[in-house]
Amino acid sequence: MLHIENVNQYYGESHTLWDIDLLVAKGQCTCLMGRNGVGKTSLLGCIMGLLPIRSGNMILEGKNIGNYPAEQRAAMGIGYVPQGRQIFPLLTVQENLEIGLSTGRIKKKKIPGLIFELFPVLHEMLSRRGGDLSGGQQQQLAIGRALVLDPTLLILDEPTEGIQPNIVQEIGEIINRLKDDLSMTVLLVEQKLPFARSVADTFTILDRGRSVATGAMDTLDTQLITKYLTV
Repeated sequence: MLHIENVNQYYGESHTLWDIDLLVAKGQCTCLMGRNGVGKTSLLGCIMGLLPIRSGNMILEGKNIGNYPAEQRAAMGIGYVPQGRQIFPLLTVQENLEIGLSTGRIKKKKIPGLIFELFPVLHEMLSRRGGDLSGGQQQQLAIGRALVLDPTLLILDEPTEGIQPNIVQEIGEIINRLKDDLSMTVLLVEQKLPFARSVADTFTILDRGRSVATGAMDTLDTQLITKYLTV
């Protein structure tokens, strides 16, 4: 589905991502892991076209998208839920969801019923402003907005951050349903290890801007956790 090869990225003259390799297999959930500040969100920005890369390849279903603008990547089927959710607080839930109707790979005229099947609370709050929702409800709205695009690849940047436990469990169930029932591919950035283990098939760990370990999730052992993930 997505293959990142030898990607390098700079902020000014500061070299932030070093020869990054990442494979996100079709129909699976890959968890991108690492401590704060190691380059996870920067890599997502590169994948989405929000940050330029200096060198390397980003292959999505056989096409090198490294120079594509962000809007073209969304139209190719990449849905993105950024860290902090970034919903539009003054727009209603319905208006937030409708923003995605014309930007996805399949143009739609109305919000797909799947969104409300996954997140019934959003249907109940269609006329409420996004900024009036709780943190968990805003996260559900952000994921729903990305799913309106009908993505083949869904990218989630720390979706459980600051969310109450019952919503965290719901998000995990939804991720598993998306990949198991709808064959959706998911790239997840997550620091909560139990949550990552419950949804991810594979992992890649970043450290100081480099990919240092990768494998099946059940091979993530105590040695790797202690070396690269514990604070």
